[in-house]
Amino acid sequence: QVQLVESGGGLVQAGGSLRLSCAASGRPIRTYSVGWFRQAPGKEREFVATINWSGTSTYYAGSVKGRFTISRDNAKNTVYLQMNSLKPEDTAVYYCAAAPASYSGSTYKNDYVYWGQGTQVTVSS
Repeated sequence: QVQLVESGGGLVQAGGSLRLSCAASGRPIRTYSVGWFRQAPGKEREFVATINWSGTSTYYAGSVKGRFTISRDNAKNTVYLQMNSLKPEDTAVYYCAAAPASYSGSTYKNDYVYWGQGTQVTVSS
């Protein structure tokens, strides 16, 4: 069992930056691929970024590529999402999720077994 807790969300102006953190407890996060997803009001939860267990492979949604960076520190049991050049359309609740290491690179939310409670990101224009 893995418990995930997101933090770092907030209100930021367009063009600004935020860094989200996903802290894991229970089992070591190093055995899992970790993804970030987001859900805006009235929309489906969508894939944002994912990182493999060792941090050597990452994959991004086209809408955030070049602006967001996912990273991890297995020693701290934490995964990060650095978000730069934020746009109003990035406004959503952001969730981190963990999948077995064999699901490296997965963009499908159904492959992720453990989920955090989410953190709100609001980007004003």
